Amino acid sequence: MATPDFVLELREKIGTAPLPLVGVTAIVFRDEKVLLGRRADNGSWQPVSGIVDPGEEPADAAVRECLEEAGIVVRAERLALVHQIPRIVYANGDQVDYLDLVFRCTWVSGDPHPADGELTEVGFYDLGQMTEVAPEHVRKVALAIAEDDPATFRGGR
Repeated sequence: MATPDFVLELREKIGTAPLPLVGVTAIVFRDEKVLLGRRADNGSWQPVSGIVDPGEEPADAAVRECLEEAGIVVRAERLALVHQIPRIVYANGDQVDYLDLVFRCTWVSGDPHPADGELTEVGFYDLGQMTEVAPEHVRKVALAIAEDDPATFRGGR
């Protein structure tokens, strides 16, 4: 799926100015393996992620993104990490500050496949196969591994 309509409508009003958005990352486990996909836009390997729609519960957004991008049904089990991603400046000049909510999810059904064009490859991989995954995504997986640890966050002093 391309940029959500609500973001395009906001961009008509604010141009390329920094836009705060809430994003989700779904760390999906199935049989000791984690779901990873290769992004179509930059070729990097990472977990499924996306933007929370206005009025949408973040856990529901994580579940929705897995169905849209990877064609699988998942269940969000717990919040693993809350963090601010450093400002992203896209090639067209758009600036975005993402608050990323990382959810531990469990596979329910479906065979992963590139469902909407955002990913060129997607599947379940052994944790030892994450050699091409950026350290920040490896950290998200590590924080989601434990089934009952509390969510990790920065700040709050």
